[in-house]
Amino acid sequence: MTVRQPIVCVVGHINHGKTTLLDKIRHSTVQLKEASGITQHIGASEIPIDVIKTKCGKLFSNIKNITIPGLLMIDTPGHAAFSSLRKRGSTIADLAILVININEGIKPQTIESIEILKEFKVPFVIAASQVDLINGWRKNPEACFTESFSKQGQSIKSMVDEKIYEIVLTLSNYGFQSERFDRIDDYTKQIAIIPCSGATGEGIPELLMVLTGLAQRFLEKKLKIEISGPAKGSVIEIKNVQGLGRAMDVVIFDGAIKTGDTIVIGSLEEPIVTKVRALLKPSPLKELREKGKFENIPEIHASAGFRISAPGIDNVVAGVPFEAVWDKNKLENVKHEIKASVGNVQLDKNISGVTVKADTLGALEASIMLFEKNHIPVKKASIGDITKTDIIEASDVKHKDAFLGVIMGFNVAVSQDAEIVNQKEKVKIITSNVIYEIVDTYNKWKKEKEEEQKKEELSKLTIPSKIKILPEYVFRQSNPAIVGVDVIAGEIRNEMTLLNSEGVDVGTIKQLHKEGETIEKASQGDKMAVSIPGAVIGRSIKLGEELITDVREDDFKLIRKKFMDYVSDESKKVMEEIARIKRKKKATWGL
Repeated sequence: MTVRQPIVCVVGHINHGKTTLLDKIRHSTVQLKEASGITQHIGASEIPIDVIKTKCGKLFSNIKNITIPGLLMIDTPGHAAFSSLRKRGSTIADLAILVININEGIKPQTIESIEILKEFKVPFVIAASQVDLINGWRKNPEACFTESFSKQGQSIKSMVDEKIYEIVLTLSNYGFQSERFDRIDDYTKQIAIIPCSGATGEGIPELLMVLTGLAQRFLEKKLKIEISGPAKGSVIEIKNVQGLGRAMDVVIFDGAIKTGDTIVIGSLEEPIVTKVRALLKPSPLKELREKGKFENIPEIHASAGFRISAPGIDNVVAGVPFEAVWDKNKLENVKHEIKASVGNVQLDKNISGVTVKADTLGALEASIMLFEKNHIPVKKASIGDITKTDIIEASDVKHKDAFLGVIMGFNVAVSQDAEIVNQKEKVKIITSNVIYEIVDTYNKWKKEKEEEQKKEELSKLTIPSKIKILPEYVFRQSNPAIVGVDVIAGEIRNEMTLLNSEGVDVGTIKQLHKEGETIEKASQGDKMAVSIPGAVIGRSIKLGEELITDVREDDFKLIRKKFMDYVSDESKKVMEEIARIKRKKKATWGL
């Protein structure tokens, strides 16, 4: 048995400094080379224990009996590193660093990360980053946080504590107890918050110390593995490499792999069986994403992040599991297990629900979990860009339920064919690289859609309304009567029957006229002329009289049951007036 290095996944909101922290530890410049300074792809890098010892300095003496060889850091833009590895009931990550900008606090992608860490039961620490950007902070490059903190003024110390306790308070809402790392008595009950800076290096010694200490104390048993067995791991990135062609960046968490090994890789269809052509590993502190020299290694033991060159991997997608096979008699069993693992995530249920697309298996699993937790049923979920088939299938759902005929896309694009088909089908498509943004956008859209539907349904009903006859605007007394009115409640339209205060039918509105034009409807506050065939101004309708619109009993009941929030206070008073009039003849009217 040997102790492998723990796999530490770095997660958090965009631009909160995840890659910058790792760059400071590695003395690398990965973040500067990313598009717009934002992590676009998953990366892996090894931090040897000797480097950790040097970074921690005298703090390292606080950790006893170190057996782990270092830390394997996974830097990810999303959640592909939380790939479903159902055979072991776990994720690829042993530990996580949740990076939170201490000046901005918890943001949507932070919440997303918290939910996923909670769901997969991944222990984590919090790097409260960019502490050096607190207004008035005195920078002490490469210093321990405690040392740097002691040199700050009292107002800055108070500000730091205030910002930390804002994080503590928010985390408590998600069921986590947390505290600044140097104030924790029991690390099994509280999550450590380490203020730090990727720019100056302050606090990084404590961050590495806490991670190493937690791994050594609580994960040593989990980290003991047999390196004599075949490797198990996950594909974290697929790329075209000059001189190699299609290659896979992978992480293994168990066993060993050798050049020439047969490997089984999960795919969207049948598992792919191929042979390892080459194993390429970056030097310690170097990143898989960095361009540079990779060393060709004949055999690699877990845990490790490296590149595999192999034929026949064109259809491999990020996030799928893979396994080396040393005994050809076990090949079919491994293929079955790998297929079952992928099948657990991709789904096509016989229910009404939304369609979910994501770029990796891990992201797909995280998406399904979060949508269903937010009570959004998922009918279909798969990897890849949105296709015309997705549009057609979602359109079928839309005809049954307008709120579920929707496609949610995480880190994916809409194919050109799909866009053409959707010009006709008009399926709602919501895409983002933040899962919570998709959920929030969907809920907002659904609420707006419900409002539209209610307003459309309400528009077909007779809204309880009242008008006042304007004595100074009698244009014609009869045949038909044309008179100016003021709408003092509700909305009036053509063909509405008018009642006086006694409930007597005095005529039906034939037309509405305003500023020389015929209009379809008028609302409270509007003044216009109305024509009322059969009415006689001064006889059946008195000058200055207030008239109410007649309402069908079914409309009245429906308004009272579903639409009272959409009815003005003035119209509610008209409803009471109508009910009093109608109940003189029928005591149960409108009830």
